[in-house]
Amino acid sequence: MQLKLISSNIRYENENDGVHSWENRSPLLQKIITEFHPDILATQEGREKQIKSLAYLIPLKLIESHREWIEERMYPCLYVNEEQIKVKRSGDIWLSETPLTPGSFSFKSTFPRLCTWMEVTHLVNNLDYFIVNTHLDHVLEETRLEQINVLIREIDKLNQQKLPLILMGDFNDSPASAVYQSILNALDLKDPWIESGFVEETSHHGFLENADQGDRIDWILIPQAFAVEDIYLEKKSFNGVFPSDHYPLLATVIPR
Repeated sequence: MQLKLISSNIRYENENDGVHSWENRSPLLQKIITEFHPDILATQEGREKQIKSLAYLIPLKLIESHREWIEERMYPCLYVNEEQIKVKRSGDIWLSETPLTPGSFSFKSTFPRLCTWMEVTHLVNNLDYFIVNTHLDHVLEETRLEQINVLIREIDKLNQQKLPLILMGDFNDSPASAVYQSILNALDLKDPWIESGFVEETSHHGFLENADQGDRIDWILIPQAFAVEDIYLEKKSFNGVFPSDHYPLLATVIPR
């Protein structure tokens, strides 16, 4: 009955990252993903080439049939374990005033931002869920609030059956923010981290060992009825190399 989830900002492929180049990091991310064996993986920030290179490394299917890729854009993506998850439909929503226009952006956003979504059947219990993965702008809270308003409005149109919703991503904001509260109130979700009574800690470390400055900006939010079995930030590094400049967030939840 359990559902295993990972949300991870994988950091864009940057030739200036030195020892933390994607070439060095991707096998480490592969190891973490493969060992946890998630049913659903949500990634943020990669471009098409990088995203597809990860798909070759892991035993999960990249959900992309709905998408016409734009080379310079960074995308939130969803991958699934096909033994556990059947995808019924999927799509992208650009978090702008024209959400169906690829590459569009508004609200003083630094870059075009979007969410990707899918309606799935969990083959273990034959229940359907609506899964959303997003990456909000990193500069202005007012921008993120507008982007979340677009996400909430468009998801409401798509999820007409009111299926249980799981929202994952890099929100570039803290759990003390108006963005966080707006999401929980509008979508009636809860935060497994808070549910578990854990102390707040940073999820973006910038490739620094023992980073303690910053907020938990990476979230997995689940329906109120779901139980939480486990949730944690994976802080492993390998000879000083991290799989990303964010700690991957791993959760095991139990649908009810």
